[in-house]
Amino acid sequence: MTERPTLAVTVGDPVGIGPEITVRTLASVGTGAPARGVVVADPAVLRRAVRVCGLDVRVRGFSSWNDLPAEEEGVIDCYDIDSLGGAELPWGEVDARAGTAAVRAIEVAAKAAMERDVAGIVTGPINKEAIWAAGSEHLGHTEMLGALTGVTRQTTMFVVRGKKIFFATRHLSLRKALDQVSEEQQVTAIEEALTALRVFGHDEPRLAVAAINPHGGENGAFGDEEIVHLAPAVERMRARGAGVSGPVPADSVFHQLLQGRYDGVLSQYHDQGHIAAKTYDFDGTISVTVGLPILRTSVDHGTAFDIAGKGTADPGTMTSAFLHGADFARFADRIRAEYGG
Repeated sequence: MTERPTLAVTVGDPVGIGPEITVRTLASVGTGAPARGVVVADPAVLRRAVRVCGLDVRVRGFSSWNDLPAEEEGVIDCYDIDSLGGAELPWGEVDARAGTAAVRAIEVAAKAAMERDVAGIVTGPINKEAIWAAGSEHLGHTEMLGALTGVTRQTTMFVVRGKKIFFATRHLSLRKALDQVSEEQQVTAIEEALTALRVFGHDEPRLAVAAINPHGGENGAFGDEEIVHLAPAVERMRARGAGVSGPVPADSVFHQLLQGRYDGVLSQYHDQGHIAAKTYDFDGTISVTVGLPILRTSVDHGTAFDIAGKGTADPGTMTSAFLHGADFARFADRIRAEYGG
C-alpha cells in the first residue's frame, strides 16, 4: 500500500478501559501518525472517555465509510454503531448491553476491512462474560473474527519491539497442553509460523522451536518430548529447506531472539511465550491474529474493570497496537492473498 492507511479501532467493552486508552492513543498520535485511526463505537462512549481523561479533543460521528470526513487535528472520528441508544452504562460492571456494543463494533470493523474501506483493525479489550450475556457463542475476539471472515483456523503472533513469538498451544492447562504435543502438531505449528513470518516481511524466515523440558530434556533425562516429537518435526521441516532450528532450551531461546539470531520463536505453551514477551516490554507487547484474510492487531490485556472510568489507564499497549497496525498495513495485500481474502 502506498497511501497512508486508515485503521478501524474498536474500544472493546465500553465500560472497561478500552474507551480511555483509545482516545488517549488517538489524541496523542494526532494527524501526523503513519495511519489514520477511526473509532468504531457509539460516539457518546468516546465523549465520556474524553471527559474522564480530561482531553482537549472533539469526537465527530459519521455513519457511512463513503462519508468519512477529512481529518482535523484535535478531532477523533467515530463510525457511529448506534448500539446503546444514548444509555450511559455504569463503569466496570458486566452488562449485556455493553457486550452487544462490543460485538457490534467488531462486526462493523471486520466488514469494513473485508470490503477494503479500511486497511485493518485494531481491537481493544472485550469482556467475555458480557459478550456471552449478549448472546455471543464465541470464546472471544479470535473466534468471532474467524466466523466473520469465513476462516476456521487462526493463530496468534506476539510482536514486541519487532520480535515475533508464536504458540504451539494456548489456552489450555499445562498438563493438557503437553498432551497435545505431537510430531504432526509441531509440523503444523512450524508451517504456520513460517508462513506468518513471510507474510509479515521476512522473505527467508529463521524460526527457533523452543524446547519444553529443562535444558531441552538432557537427552531424555528430564523428559522425552524433544526426542519423540520436537526434533523429528524440526528435521522434517529442515529437509524441506525451511530455516528452522531446535529444539532450543527455553532458558536461552528468547535471549537468542533478542540477539537477532532468529526472526521468531515457536513457544510450546501459553506462559512460555507470554512471560518472555511481557517481561521484556509489557506495554509494547501486542497480538496479531494470523490466518485471517484481514489485518488485526490487538492489545494483550483485559478490560481492567477495577480502574475503568478513573482516567488512569495506561494507553501504552493500545498505542503500540495502533502503531504496529500502521506498519503492518503495508502487508494487507499479502495477508489477503495468503489467507484467502
